[in-house]
Formats: sequence, structure tokens, C-alpha cells
Amino acid sequence: MTAFVQCLGFTLSSADILTAQILNSLFYASILFLIASGLTLVYGVMRIVNLAHGNLFALGAYVTGWALGHAVGWVSGPLLFALLLAGAIAVAAVGAVLEPTLLRPLYKRAEEYQLLITFGLLLVLEDMMHWLWGPHPLTSGALPDLVGSATIFGATYPNYNILVIAVGFAAAVGLWAFVYKTRFGVILRATSQNMRMASALGVNVKRVYVQAFTIGCFMAGLGGAVIMPISGAVLGMGIEALILAFVVVVVGGLGSLEGALIGAIIVGLVRTLGIMCFPEIELAVLYLIAAVVLLVRPEGLFGRA
Repeated sequence: MTAFVQCLGFTLSSADILTAQILNSLFYASILFLIASGLTLVYGVMRIVNLAHGNLFALGAYVTGWALGHAVGWVSGPLLFALLLAGAIAVAAVGAVLEPTLLRPLYKRAEEYQLLITFGLLLVLEDMMHWLWGPHPLTSGALPDLVGSATIFGATYPNYNILVIAVGFAAAVGLWAFVYKTRFGVILRATSQNMRMASALGVNVKRVYVQAFTIGCFMAGLGGAVIMPISGAVLGMGIEALILAFVVVVVGGLGSLEGALIGAIIVGLVRTLGIMCFPEIELAVLYLIAAVVLLVRPEGLFGRA
């Protein structure tokens, strides 16, 4: 406790350190929201807990790393940023194939079958990435180097991280507008609330499911794409991302986009503070918060019972 108070006091006494930590929290929250929003969207519409979601995130990172590695030296600087969409689009295409082929035949079976098939898909994707890109990490620092750093309230901070924060914010606003302000969003919400009634009213439920799963995969792939220039693409990164995404949706409420956003911000703030003040138990604190939420409000802050 003394170390925590000293750490907090040091943080508050230094404006540049405080600014950097706030920006780091928003950076983590942006990545976590991109992952968790796809996970919660798929569950909210299809009632599927997709255990392969973390490795779809990792696949987005690998595809982006591969694309950037081949484009550097051939593509001009600003156009390299467009390649960040390569990973997201590739993962969305994979999702569009997986839903009708692997998941659709299991909708009428018990949830255990869906968990088993997505867990098996997690293992298959891990081996596929190992086979395609080998055991060594893929790295590409071209984009962070291209945009440099900025000084904000005395703190020097990478412009690329600020770009990631902007992408996360834009994704949150865009996804909210898409779900709540468009005709397809109305159909999506109607299908999630009562699939049989929506089908009776003429909604093509199969098309809605494949589109929802594709959008969820796109969000996961986009998260992997934007984090790759900083952390690289490594085997096993999907498991860690999946665990953190589940912490986010447990806190915010599985199936709630608002919960995914608030949960990502909470987890981002706690993780940043934990890394700075008590790195040895940083992950344990996140799990403790998730456990407390499950005990007090099992459906999460914004979830429905």
C-alpha cells in the first residue's frame, strides 16, 4: 500500500508522467475495445462465445506485418497506413467463410459444441500462423518511425499511439452509429432479441448472422493490425488478447457495446497503473476486478441478466 501511495503521489506530482500514463491508458483501451467489441457483437447477435476470437486478432497482426514487410521500399509513406486495413479485411474474409461452414451447423446444438468448435479453431489458427510465417516474430516499425513523436503537456509521446487512440474512438462511434442509427442495425438488434420473430417477418437471419460475424472478425483484425507496428506479431499473442477481452466483457457486460467501451477504459486505466506501480501483480489485479464484478453484478455493468 505504501508503494502504491508513493507511486500515485509521484504520478500526480509530475504533469508529463501523468499525461503519458493517461495516453497509455487510452491506447490500451482502444486496442481492447477493438477486440472486445467484436467478441460482444458476435455474442449479442448470435449467442456464441467465440474462443477463436483472440487468434483472429493475431491473424490480423500477422497479415498486416506480412503486407508491410513486402511494401516497405515499394510503397510511399502515407500509403503504408492504408495497409493497416489489409489485416482487418483478410480476417473479415476468413470470418465470412467460417460462419456458414463451421458455426452454422451447430446453432441448434448445445453450447458445448460451439465452445469446442471455436476452441479447435483457435488451435488450428495458431498452427496455421506457425506454418505460414514460422516461429519468429514479424516486426515492422516503419509506421511509428514515419510519424515521429509530439510533445503534449511536457510529455513526448509517439504520434502513432495517438493515431491508434483516434482509430479506437472512431471505431466506437462508427459501430454505435451502425448498430443504432441504420436500417441494418435495426434488423441486427431485432434478430438478437427474437430470431424467430425476425425470421417470420421476412428477415434473412442467415445473412444477418454471417454479416454480424464478419463485422466482429473485422474489428478483431483491425485491433491486431494497428498493434502490430508497435508490438510485432508473435505466436501466442492471441491467447493473451482473448483473456483480456474476456476481462473487458465481464466488467462491461457480454453483449453490450457500451459495456465493451467502458470495460476497455477501466481495464486500460487499471493495467497502466498496475504496470507502473506493481508490475508483479498487474494481471492479478485485473482478474480480481473481474471476480468482484461477477460477485456483485454477474451480468456486468451494462449487461442484461
